[in-house]
Amino acid sequence: MTTTLRIGLVSVSDRASQGIYEDKGLPSLRDWLASAISTPYELIERLIPDEQAQIETTLKTLVDDEGCGLVLTTGGTGPAPRDVTPDATLAIADRDMPGFGEQMRQISLRFVPTAILSRQVGVIRKQSLILNLPGQPKAIRETLEGLKDSGGNLIVPGIFAAVPYCLDLIGAAHLDTHEQVIKAFRPKR
Repeated sequence: MTTTLRIGLVSVSDRASQGIYEDKGLPSLRDWLASAISTPYELIERLIPDEQAQIETTLKTLVDDEGCGLVLTTGGTGPAPRDVTPDATLAIADRDMPGFGEQMRQISLRFVPTAILSRQVGVIRKQSLILNLPGQPKAIRETLEGLKDSGGNLIVPGIFAAVPYCLDLIGAAHLDTHEQVIKAFRPKR
């Protein structure tokens, strides 16, 4: 029996959630996933303000009630007082996966020295991987996909290369990728 992976997408933004400006996080995530994932999946999307209690509740609901095996958040990862996405994510986590945040900062440091101010985290809750991504569409794509030279050769691996194997290890639904976008790494058996 094959189970379809449910993916939760959460854009955290005070102004976008109030309709002051158009959210760009959810469309960016949706478009990138459509180009990268080759197996069937289902999206569950949320646009919420930078409120720690609401972020925690949303993440718990997506994992515990909606059965999402992967949850991607965008926004709210900086050092400003209202940037509480990592705090909320860590508060509901069973385990921390520090390599994801380290790699996202490594990629972003290629472009801006302020990447060291990012507090993005990756965690596991039950059988779900939760990743805090940057807020800008270009940065979302770069952190997921990695950086390539003009010939299309990978210079810095993106974090999504490790996601399918991580999902396998935690017992989430299987995920395959389109290798021309992101080549998933799984050890040879």
